[in-house]
Amino acid sequence: MTKTLSEKVIFGAGCFWGVEVAFRKVIGVSDVICGYSGGHVKNPVYGDICTGETGHAEVVQVLYDASKITFEALLDVFWNCHNPTTLNRQGLDIGTQYRSVIFFYTSTQETTAKLSKEKLQLSGLWREPIVTEILPVTEFYRAEEYHQHYFEKQRI
Repeated sequence: MTKTLSEKVIFGAGCFWGVEVAFRKVIGVSDVICGYSGGHVKNPVYGDICTGETGHAEVVQVLYDASKITFEALLDVFWNCHNPTTLNRQGLDIGTQYRSVIFFYTSTQETTAKLSKEKLQLSGLWREPIVTEILPVTEFYRAEEYHQHYFEKQRI
């Protein structure tokens, strides 16, 4: 029997549609699911999230094969798909639901994410402080179906 090397992590980097596209292109990523995490309301829906009152962030849950891609490589995709120095904002999207956040599942992910953040800050690539939160995973709620593969569905 073959041992599975499937792992997962949750990233928030603004609107989940663009983040989903960034991770779907990555070899070794088996699935990317748009959803909500980090809040205090059970079973939120998009309308709830948009109020900014549920505490949830728009996120993607990334499932990946650790024998094909490293967690560090996923962090590189994350850091490069958004501006991690803007608090509760990405471009024109403003609110806590658009915050930069990593929800880790393991202590190894936590340590690696924190070291990666520190290394990026020290690199001088960003003048402002990196505000990305690195937190233990909370309940993940899958977003409504029309949010999944959103940009692919818009191509006619």
